[in-house]
Amino acid sequence: MNDSLSESGPELEAQQILLAASHHNLEALSTLLRTGSANVQDLDTGYTPLHTAIASCAASEPLSSAATSKIDRSESVHENAPKTTAERIRNGCMASGEERGFGEVPDHAAAEKTVKLLLQNGAIWNDLDKDNETPGCLALRLGLNHLYDIMVDAGVRAELLLSRLDGYELLTDEDDEEEQEQEAGLEPNTVPTEPGLSMASIGRDQIVGTEHSKEARKLPDQASLVDVNSEDYLRSSLTFTTESLLDGNKNGVMMAWETGIMERTAELLVPDRGLRVLNVGHGMGIIDDFLQKRSPSTHHIIEAHPAVLEQMKKQNWTEKFGVTVHGGRWQDVVPRLIEEGIVFDAIYFDTFAEDYKELHGFFEENVTGLLDEGGKWSFFHGLGADRQICYDVYTKVVEIDLLEAGYDVEWETLPVPDLDLTGQWEGIKRSYWQLPSYRLPVCTFIG
Repeated sequence: MNDSLSESGPELEAQQILLAASHHNLEALSTLLRTGSANVQDLDTGYTPLHTAIASCAASEPLSSAATSKIDRSESVHENAPKTTAERIRNGCMASGEERGFGEVPDHAAAEKTVKLLLQNGAIWNDLDKDNETPGCLALRLGLNHLYDIMVDAGVRAELLLSRLDGYELLTDEDDEEEQEQEAGLEPNTVPTEPGLSMASIGRDQIVGTEHSKEARKLPDQASLVDVNSEDYLRSSLTFTTESLLDGNKNGVMMAWETGIMERTAELLVPDRGLRVLNVGHGMGIIDDFLQKRSPSTHHIIEAHPAVLEQMKKQNWTEKFGVTVHGGRWQDVVPRLIEEGIVFDAIYFDTFAEDYKELHGFFEENVTGLLDEGGKWSFFHGLGADRQICYDVYTKVVEIDLLEAGYDVEWETLPVPDLDLTGQWEGIKRSYWQLPSYRLPVCTFIG
């Protein structure tokens, strides 16, 4: 067999799948996916079939009448024919539907069906193209809200399934596991990892969820950075300034731009004087300052880092009225508080270098024993805050997990200034926030 022809086989199949997706040709795509992958990528653009199905909805230029719903093999291997999807785009050979002429409106219904078909066949919801965009990012940028919502829901399904696989040893055979993964939008026997948006950078132990708030958040150009973990953080030296608290690797533990978020959180959690409050994670002390201004009757603070505890002594936190400082990890302190029967009207949780699994364990196993009837609790919601679709996915995931644990949650949206424009990340290794708004959760017991 001719080596060049044999090597072109997989590439040819990939281009067929990409073009069928861009044409929204369900019949051809279904046939191709019987043997091919829904996660092939174009070599030039990095587009997956999901990217092409979404991108073609934005086409408004006249397209070649040579565009067809099926690709002729002889055309694909002809030396003068476009060889890649990128070349076909440049040559006007991609269309939405069987063929689209100048000014014709894209068939969004067909695009929805195509996207759903790809997801049902294991397409990964957060694959990145060479412009560092997931399919959902692309849909959002193009204003295709209906397709964006489909991608968000796909991400939620995938993350919820993976969280269950992480939490339980499922007694199923391989065929059952592959079927479950495909239903969630995952390729069988794979964990959805891609350049720059790997589950290691947003997941619990490279499998599920997203690292809680600021901790270990990595942007695509930061993929080579060493992950932050609790053990290393607690051994690291810290740098305190009026604008930030940095660890030994110049990761932002807490920053002054969060002040407005903390002030509003304190207002919502502690509307009256004389309440009992608990804060887990002191950091720069921003929220504890605002909690003090609400005149609580008791104010407990749990802080694990020795340098922060030393700073608190210098600032006379242990001398403030009603304040009790607990030095140590919350995992060790909280059980003692529960055993002693100490309860609170308001609880805030904002730790560093812990992942979502720790936050989930906190509210699933501990808040019930700490929060008095009628009380409120909250946490710093930075889950997936490096891109909008991740934030939207993890907002839904945590909302579902909270409901299962017995909590209602109400969200208040707060604006966040352009932190790049204001130079907030200068000298900071990890820019852990990239979004224009923050969703502030307030949680209460159901009923």
